[in-house]
Amino acid sequence: MSKASSSSSIGSGFYKLTPKERLAVVKDFAGLTDDEVQLIGQTGALPLEVANHMVENVIGVFPEPLGVGTNFLINGKEYLIPMATEEPSVIAAASYAAKIVREGGGFHTGSTAPVMIGQIQVVKLDNANKAKDDVLAIKDAILKKANDQDSALIHYGGGAKDLDARVINTSMGEMLIVELYVDCRDAMGANAVNTMVEACSPLIEQATGGHVCLRILSNLATKRLVRASCTIPKEALGGEEIVEGIAYASAFAVADPYRAATHNKGALNGIIAVVLATGNDHRAIEAGAHAYAAINGQYTSFSQWVKNVNGDLEGFIELPMAVGLIGGAVRTHPIAKICMKILGVKSSNEFGEVLAAVGLAQNLAALRALSSEGIQRGHMSLHARNVALAAGAPTELVEAIAERMAKARMINVNHAKEILADLTNNKP
Repeated sequence: MSKASSSSSIGSGFYKLTPKERLAVVKDFAGLTDDEVQLIGQTGALPLEVANHMVENVIGVFPEPLGVGTNFLINGKEYLIPMATEEPSVIAAASYAAKIVREGGGFHTGSTAPVMIGQIQVVKLDNANKAKDDVLAIKDAILKKANDQDSALIHYGGGAKDLDARVINTSMGEMLIVELYVDCRDAMGANAVNTMVEACSPLIEQATGGHVCLRILSNLATKRLVRASCTIPKEALGGEEIVEGIAYASAFAVADPYRAATHNKGALNGIIAVVLATGNDHRAIEAGAHAYAAINGQYTSFSQWVKNVNGDLEGFIELPMAVGLIGGAVRTHPIAKICMKILGVKSSNEFGEVLAAVGLAQNLAALRALSSEGIQRGHMSLHARNVALAAGAPTELVEAIAERMAKARMINVNHAKEILADLTNNKP
């Protein structure tokens, strides 16, 4: 990556730089201050006193490797993607796929409004269908009560926008589920939504004569969707045979839940790495994504790849994405704040769309490897470094040991120890 081109995310040769040199490039791209550079370069960058206020029973902090995905061009804008992950090949694969996608003009994305769903469960009803009508009759009063809870959200154009209700049959009889639709703007929205549904519950009990049990946000955010698409020339992928192989692999994932689980996990490898780096709730993202993949009754892929009439590859992904720029650890964790600065997104919608593009890139990289040389070749070469470390190799010998294991295609701790002993004994 050229330091003279601070607005470009193209990462040619980026992996060859030292961590210090890479951080200097990121500093130039994102406009980081010297203090931010110093902080992000520290392995213990989360102060213990801050961690002690974030969660309970704190005894320390647990660092994860933090890297950046390069080459991302999304809606004509350059991005460097901060990614926190322990898994080898994730960042390299995303960067490689993003480079290929550039050949077709980059990623194109879109999203719906950042609306979350809050659920109110009403039980012990004499007539659930009548109770539904009674709730809908006072919809305006319920929405007003909800919006009275968060004047700041209303000020920024958010708030409770609509309400619906449905009757469900359960093992404990019929229940009425009242759903509040809340535009959360640039927040993930859990706290705002939960406060609203709790405040509205007495009104609903009074209207229905029933008893309210749960009052809680749903992580199946079907009204908060993100999408990304791309078209890749067959030449950039290595020919029409590889395009066809990826299309076959995609069709397999769409039709078979056993394949879809691993297919979707591949996309989430990239998405969750960015979510972790930015202090967002990765459990909510994963729960929502997997539930969305099964929403029609069978678990399936949330991405699809097809060969178009020109023989080129077209890809598409859609999934819920409840992420925020404010609230929680996003504004508390010092490294999460710097990662958000590197990412440079201006709204939760933009953030979600970037995540969709990352997921599509990660998915593409995995499918290309699977449909050509196989997933293990590149992954195990990178994994070899972890094996070398596990064998007790000093950092200055890790690359040499990893290279010899990869060349021999024998990547395990015992082999790493043998190579380590050989290198140590033959040291001049």
